[in-house]
Amino acid sequence: MDIIQSLIDNVEILLPENGLEEKLIFSKENGKSLTIKLGFDPTAPDLHLGHAVVLRKLKQFQDLGHEIVILVGSFTARIGDPTGKNKSRPPLTMQEVHRNAETYINQLSMLIDITKARIVYNADWLEGLTFASAIKLMSHITVAQLLHRHDFNKRFQENTPIGVHELLYPILQGYDSVHIACDIEMGGTDQLFNCIMGRQLQESYGMPGQVVMCMPLLRGTDGKEKMSKSLNNTIGLTDPPNEMFGKTMSIPDDLLSEYVQLATDLDPHAKIGVLRRLKEGVNPMDIKLMIAKNIVKQYHGSLIAQQASDFFKQQFQRKNFFDKIFIPISLERFRAVESISLAELCTSLQPAQSTSMIRRLIEQGAVSINNEKVSDPHQQIRLSPFTKIKIGKKDYFELLPDAEVPENQ
Repeated sequence: MDIIQSLIDNVEILLPENGLEEKLIFSKENGKSLTIKLGFDPTAPDLHLGHAVVLRKLKQFQDLGHEIVILVGSFTARIGDPTGKNKSRPPLTMQEVHRNAETYINQLSMLIDITKARIVYNADWLEGLTFASAIKLMSHITVAQLLHRHDFNKRFQENTPIGVHELLYPILQGYDSVHIACDIEMGGTDQLFNCIMGRQLQESYGMPGQVVMCMPLLRGTDGKEKMSKSLNNTIGLTDPPNEMFGKTMSIPDDLLSEYVQLATDLDPHAKIGVLRRLKEGVNPMDIKLMIAKNIVKQYHGSLIAQQASDFFKQQFQRKNFFDKIFIPISLERFRAVESISLAELCTSLQPAQSTSMIRRLIEQGAVSINNEKVSDPHQQIRLSPFTKIKIGKKDYFELLPDAEVPENQ
């Protein structure tokens, strides 16, 4: 596969269509690396597989020797971009911005070489704009141009309030491209308008317009919406291996092609082969296991991926209760109490769950003691060694004398 074909693989939107080829020819003829910009507002502290779709493409440019610029929206995050929603996104405080940005940058190193990337913060130049400079910047854009953005237009037609600060957001993001003088801006398809704004502003300032490359939005574990922390449908890059594997196994079958293309690091020929097997009617579970193992391998290594695969098969594919892997719990935790209600026991083992959720699980028959379902939250459970407890579909615990519990538990 030639370089251009490799770079446009999986790209959903490329503007202008011949723009990438022209930039690469210019780069080669002038011996000058291209400047590739990826901006993000650090609205949540963790990266997920949806972010990785763009980051892997960015890595391709980095491997070819081009300059990667990671732009942290330290100023724009305090405005709030609705990003396709029908209402304004709450702005962040400066403390939240810096805390989330630090975590983001640390996690970026899982996919790109941070030591060879340039990290910039747009507060460094946007905070310094005088009011006169800001008005001059606004003069380059018309209201009609802004209303081409779908969510602005929709809210305008529905008489839903649009804050003036929201209208300024895409202009400021576009000005970032002017300041950096980037050749290519990357993002998800939800960033198309903002990226085009950067190209328009560059041209209005007499600069060569950037190429816009937008990657598809990976749908989350719910199978409907794009992967997003706010929708609780993410597979995080720093999720523990077993959790990452399990979340991947929970995706609907109709997302398998999408995950093969966007979430795995299989080479193009291998992807074609997997997609062909799907069309031929192979058991979707086999493909899902392969995808889950590949994803865990990317972020935790081959050995851990195999262990996560073995754990999943033992926990979820073997029906015998006593063949499961049980988390050891020291009886010392209960300080010599001889018995405890089932609800209290489950709450102690799963402190993150609400009391009402625990009660529902028990009453629905989702809790077992030594492979016997118990549906009364008030039933007293004798705290004896080697008692095995199942809570929900995947959590297994075993009460053990303190001497039997490994030191790292």
